[in-house]
Parts: sequence; structure tokens; C-alpha cells
Amino acid sequence: MEYLTVAETAERLGVKRETVYAYASRGLLTSVRGAQRRGSRFAQDEVEALAARGREAGEPSGTVERIRTRITLVADGGPWFRGVAAPALAGSADLEHVAALLWEVPGRVSFDAAPDLLAPARAVLAAAPAGARATDRFRLVVAAVAAADPLRAAARPGAVVATASALLGTVVTTLAGDSGPGPADLAERLLPALLRDPGRAPAPATAGHVRAALVLLADHGLASSTVAARVAASTLADVHAVVSAGLGALDGPRHGLVSGLAHRFLAEAQDDPSGALAQRLRAGERVPGFGHSVYRGTDPRATVLLDRLRADPAADRVVACVDAVVAGMDRGGDGPAPNVDLALAALMHAHDLRPDAGELLFACARTVGWVAHALEEYADPGLRFRPTGVYTGPRPGSTSDASTTTLSV
Repeated sequence: MEYLTVAETAERLGVKRETVYAYASRGLLTSVRGAQRRGSRFAQDEVEALAARGREAGEPSGTVERIRTRITLVADGGPWFRGVAAPALAGSADLEHVAALLWEVPGRVSFDAAPDLLAPARAVLAAAPAGARATDRFRLVVAAVAAADPLRAAARPGAVVATASALLGTVVTTLAGDSGPGPADLAERLLPALLRDPGRAPAPATAGHVRAALVLLADHGLASSTVAARVAASTLADVHAVVSAGLGALDGPRHGLVSGLAHRFLAEAQDDPSGALAQRLRAGERVPGFGHSVYRGTDPRATVLLDRLRADPAADRVVACVDAVVAGMDRGGDGPAPNVDLALAALMHAHDLRPDAGELLFACARTVGWVAHALEEYADPGLRFRPTGVYTGPRPGSTSDASTTTLSV
């Protein structure tokens, strides 16, 4: 039987720790003390039953303040995909294995391109402007695949998995310009779309780093793009629409575009890390690639990728630059720690990837996470995301009412 700490129980129930003890004193929860762990613990099944009773007893508010999920725990040492540490998976698994874990299907997901979807996807991509960013091209291909798939609305788990795996396989095959079946591993198939010069053979270590990055980025709990994807799924929007919603939220400088900003900063810092950092700090500008709202120290995903690069001779110069910047940011011992965006930027420089390669890695990997959250959302009551708006505009009948106000043109 699984047990939860007082803090975990309070979080599950949405109450304070004192309330948990009050529930125990009233017999609503049974407190258990373990021999190896200090403090009270509570049976997870009992906690979930009490949480369900609370939801059923309350009047429906039309809003969702908390989203209960069994997919990813974001905490120090993680993230944890269904109880499995992603940093550990990054050393032995690929995105195909992680998709099977997150989508709860046996074995390994095959991201095979759908032959009947490749033609419209390639036609749309051919019409894209030459300077279109990688994520713009990703969105275009998703839209083309959606338009060409008449059965995309099926929301049964098996159908969702089949649709999602074909979608991602078709997108990657189209973006990479594959002419044949190519490697079975999505990371290797994606490489031509990531390289600054697609005609150049990648270094031997590149595919391994990309594979690890895809695993680490597959999900990160209720990030902004994932919430957007879940809102779309709550309306029973199809997989393509869910992914499009996630891509829309991802495409912002506070979320999925930070790796590109960090890439630009590292380019400035290559010859003089301290000088580049000092210039940013003097200007009062945020240094991209540092700090995280969850992790107290270094983002564990960054640790994995940077450790891989430290063992890669091709990355020596970039790693030295990163270490100098990190040391400068941590001057005095209380500076923000590096996050995964800085590590992605370092990977891009070390292996001559496109400046927007980090964005594409995010989009490909996070598609797997969005689909996992869609599967979970499809099983929940629909249309449950309805925030309560606090109207602050003019009231009807006031002097600023549009019907009585004269506007000068």
C-alpha cells in the first residue's frame, strides 16, 4: 500500500497541514507512523477517497483550481514520469520508450510516418517561406496532417495513440526531408532538421545527446503549454488540435523560445564570458537560461545534458564558456542556477545545430507529453476549465458607457 506524508496529503486535499491533523482526529483519515520515517503518514487510497467525497459534496463552481494528474511529478531529482526518474531514463531510453510509459501502452511506440499524410504535409511545407522558423514549420505540418486525416476525432485511447504516433512520425519525416524509411529511432531521423548544415554528417555523439534531450523534455507537469493542451482536450478537441494548442503556448519568449535566447547569449559570451555577462547585468536584462520556479538548485535536466557535454571533447570550448557564466551568475553563492534552456543552447553550439533547434526539440518531445495529458483529460468531465472573471471595465449606464460616449474620429 502506498502512503503519503502530511505535506503530500495536504496538497492532494487542497488544505493546510493543520486541517489534515484535524481530519485524522475526527476519524476521516488514519494516521500511521513508520519505523523508518519520521512523522505521520496516510494511506493514499484513503486520501483519494476523501478527496473524491469532497468533490462530490461541493457545488460545481465551473472552475478548476487544481488539476489532479498521475503523469509527471516535478520535484528536485526529477522530473518523474509515472514514478520513474527522467534523468535516469535519459541514459538508457529513447522517446519511443518514454511515449509508451506516458501513454500507458506496452513495449515501445513506433513513430511511423503515415504514407497517405506525407504528400499534403510536404506540399504545405514546400509553400512555407524560406526563413520560416522550425516551430512555424512544425505547426504548418500539424495543420496539414489534421486536414488530411478524416478520422482524427476518435477519442478512444487506442485511436488517440495511433493518431498521435502517426502525427509525430509524419511531422519529423517531413521536417527532416527523409526520402526513405530511415532509422527507427526518432532522434536520428530528426537530426537533418536540427543541423545548421543538413548536408553535413553529424558528429558521432550528436544523436545520443539529442536522444537524451528528447527524453528529458517529454513532459514537465502542468507547464503553460500543457495546460493549454489540456484545455483543448477538455472540449474533446482532436489530437492535432491539442498539439496545436500546446504549440501556440510554447511559442513564447517566456516558455519554449528561451533556448534560442540562451543560444544567442552564449554566442556573445564565447570569447569573453565575463564581459558578456557583465553587459547584461549592467543593462538590467535577464540572463536567459538561469533560474526555475520549481527547482531549488540546478535544473536536473540541465545537469544531465551538461554532464554529457563535459564528457564530449567536441564540447570543451562551449562547456568552458558555460562554466564561466555559471560561476559569474553564482558570485556570492546565491545566484540563480542554470536550467535546461542553457544546456540546450550549449548543445546547439557544441554540435553546430540550428539556432532554433532547441525549440524544435521542445516541440517534438513535448508532443508526447501533451498527448499523455489529453488522454487523461478525455477521461475527465468535459468543459471543466472555466475561470471566474473579475470584470473591471465600465458598467452599463456609467458615464463611460460606449452607447452614450461621443468619440472623436
